[in-house]
Amino acid sequence: MDHSTALQAPNCGASSEAVRRSEALERTSLSDILRLMNAAHAISAESDSYPVANKQVRAGCALFHEGSPADAIYFVGSGSFKSYRTAEDGYEQVLGFTCCGELLGFDALCIGRHPTGVTALEDSRVFVLRSQDVFTLGQRAPAVDRLLHLAVSRELKRQSEIADLMAAVSAEVRVARFLVHYSERMKASGQSAERLLLRMCRRDIASHLGVAHETVSRSFSALVDLGFLRVNNRAVDILDVERLRLLSTSTRSVLDDKPGRSASAQSQPLNAQANSKTNGKTNGKAGGKNGPKTNGHPVNGAADDAAEGHSIGPFTGIGIDVFSVFAARDKSAQPSASAAGNGSRRTSAAARAPQS
Repeated sequence: MDHSTALQAPNCGASSEAVRRSEALERTSLSDILRLMNAAHAISAESDSYPVANKQVRAGCALFHEGSPADAIYFVGSGSFKSYRTAEDGYEQVLGFTCCGELLGFDALCIGRHPTGVTALEDSRVFVLRSQDVFTLGQRAPAVDRLLHLAVSRELKRQSEIADLMAAVSAEVRVARFLVHYSERMKASGQSAERLLLRMCRRDIASHLGVAHETVSRSFSALVDLGFLRVNNRAVDILDVERLRLLSTSTRSVLDDKPGRSASAQSQPLNAQANSKTNGKTNGKAGGKNGPKTNGHPVNGAADDAAEGHSIGPFTGIGIDVFSVFAARDKSAQPSASAAGNGSRRTSAAARAPQS
């Protein structure tokens, strides 16, 4: 059976002649997948004689669409892809990025349709293994079963990394974790772990991290200012791997400890907190027993944000707990302010006293 003509390449608006050329799938064998997955020792005459499809996917073209029938799984031979789901309002939620040597489409075998869409981030190439062959191929080539088990295990590990990624509070910590994970994957595929070429755009990264794309840009700038990275468009050089890795394990923002912050920038959250408390008391009195309360005290929306540890003002969207950072400073400043007030009252009283 000739498996090399099982699937067709996507059109993507090319001319009919170009489409016919792209649809001519190169004849490759199972041995090429074994070499790709670092299992060359398992190559045999059986694997050499078993044909598989080798499919080219141009940048911006879909490998498969969300909801389409799942008739194959794919080993990425070169290039990279993004996986995504599209919401009812058209928003594209990026779920992850797949690189050379990784597996695509395996999650669709249980339901028969692809739960996500996959698009090439660059000109890429995949090896196509038909779904009906996945369950029987192990009898002819036992090494394939082991490869599939390892590939699925890596996918489960990636899902755990994504959960770890989303658990980070601040945006720059999320970016740091993303870069550390991506660096490790590049190293595992035989590429440089310190010199990264991010094929995905900032909007894709932002969608994957669950933040605004402007926040991603600010986070990269913060990491550059700290000397962790050197960024030139999509080329990212990791200058200090250990410090970046240490930051990726942090639960707080680097901006909390970043030197050189202006006094006005530091005072804005404090002023906002003071205003929130004042407004909260006013709203509580106006609302009476029915007014909004937090821990028994009436507050407004801004104070609710403060109580939950969310930043406001210039830190909106970054997720920095600025109030806890400055709370100790406010507390320590109160006695000195009180003493200064007492001194002022004594001076005023002396000025009013009659002179002899």
